[in-house]
Amino acid sequence: MAEYDYIIVGAGSAGCLLANRLSANPDHRVLLIEAGGKDNWFWIKVPVGYLYTIANPRTDWCFTTEPDPGLADRSIIYARGRVIGGCSSINAMIHMRGQASDYELWAQATGDDRWLWGGPDGQTLDIYKELEHYFGGADDWHGADGEIRVERPRVRWKILDAWQAAAAESGIEPKEEFNRGDNSGSAYFHVNQRRGRRWSMADAFLHPISHRSNLTVYTQTQALQLLMDDQVRDDQRHGAWTTAQHRVTGLRLLKDGQTVDVRARREVILSAGAIGSPHLMQVSGLGSAALLTQHQVPVAVDLPGVGENLQDHLQIRSVYRVKGARTVNTLYRNWITRAGMGIQYALLRSGPMTMPPSTLGAFAKSDPSLASPDMEWHVQPLSLPKFGEALHPFAAITPSVCNLRPTSRGHVRMATADPLTSPKILCNYLSTDADRDVAVRGLRMTRQIMAAPALARYQPEEMLPGPQLVSDDDLQTAAGELGTTIFHPVGTCAMGAFDTRGRPRSAATVLDTDCRVYRVAGLRVVDASAMPTITSGNTNAPVMLIAERAARAILQ
Repeated sequence: MAEYDYIIVGAGSAGCLLANRLSANPDHRVLLIEAGGKDNWFWIKVPVGYLYTIANPRTDWCFTTEPDPGLADRSIIYARGRVIGGCSSINAMIHMRGQASDYELWAQATGDDRWLWGGPDGQTLDIYKELEHYFGGADDWHGADGEIRVERPRVRWKILDAWQAAAAESGIEPKEEFNRGDNSGSAYFHVNQRRGRRWSMADAFLHPISHRSNLTVYTQTQALQLLMDDQVRDDQRHGAWTTAQHRVTGLRLLKDGQTVDVRARREVILSAGAIGSPHLMQVSGLGSAALLTQHQVPVAVDLPGVGENLQDHLQIRSVYRVKGARTVNTLYRNWITRAGMGIQYALLRSGPMTMPPSTLGAFAKSDPSLASPDMEWHVQPLSLPKFGEALHPFAAITPSVCNLRPTSRGHVRMATADPLTSPKILCNYLSTDADRDVAVRGLRMTRQIMAAPALARYQPEEMLPGPQLVSDDDLQTAAGELGTTIFHPVGTCAMGAFDTRGRPRSAATVLDTDCRVYRVAGLRVVDASAMPTITSGNTNAPVMLIAERAARAILQ
């Protein structure tokens, strides 16, 4: 049986950083396992290639959700990266830290003030600065010596500039950038790109260290089961901690069609994402005893929080037809302009092919009494009936609004004891009055912006949800019929606080603040699963924060 000091499951955003940090010590033998293949496909590197990587089994797990009552019983695509770089190889590339208020909630949930944005104990802003290679150089908000490239978008649109002006007329003022702790206002998103090409976390952390002889990377290899024994030693070096019942000693893998076992001398670290990590734990006997018993899986440790607490941002798309505006729809209709887009990208690395799925963003409060914004718009200079379908044959824009702090909670639960069977994902969107109310306010605010004078010259015409829908009940129904994921699942192995006897204060708690699994030695979960509450915006940057903090805890 091959032995390593650390085994990391998942070469996504967190896994790439962990492999980098843990293998920096040549005495550490590190194994990184990825179920997908290499990230050397052309469409991964071209920013607009997300159109070809999402819902493609070459790069995506191609999950679908259970029929969701909040979405008119629809089942939706639930993309998760299945390739080196994970979701950072197929995502929107938007660099969004969240807001200071998000990390206050994390500090409260974990009892750890180091999660705070700043202040005497807070480390969050400082770590973000250390991780960044910011296009504008180091300043009070950014760093220039880190691995994560952060750049301006390389294309602008007059119709989006007009939308930003209309938002200002509606009380949402333009700002220089997001990521300074309070995102109130509107700005073009900063992106994880390098000179017009996607800059994944594999580009940042994994590829530069591929020469290290103490790092082994398995691709096309799926983790089937955690291997455990009940001989637990109180040894901090090996991750043993409060009231551990079992110790994880390794993994059973499916590699090249064969089942093989690998052993971890120190720790196994799950970085398989908010769907993959809890699913692997459940099929290995770590989870709700009732769920495990239902599927005839022997209960190793009863952890009722595993797979629960699923949170996601539901985006509600509005589509407006416009006149006299250049949009992706109009460019794509003509083969000459399509060719021009390709030439512009090939020669200058600029233009529409460098565009993330959403270019302009805005943050606002659904209620003025709130301390920080709880709604975000992603504004796209294009429109289509739904993802994967052809663009509309007319010029249009899509201002999508999402609730940044949903109170609805879903779950991820194994469907069978077979680890190769996809789990059941139920998001329970719009299952609370609070979430339905914010959805209605978001749609009404979108209409207010679209009716502002700055957009009048483009004669916007509402196509979706449709001007005939006026009442709150109508708009709630429309939100369920139009809403879809923005691909930000988190929280399914949540960090939490513990009492003086070492017991979690909440049944949803699975991890401590250093991402160690309760009652299990030698196992951590380091990915979006660990978030106790979802952050305000795209989740890739917060995952890197978690991974950096976990790496430091492991190495200490």
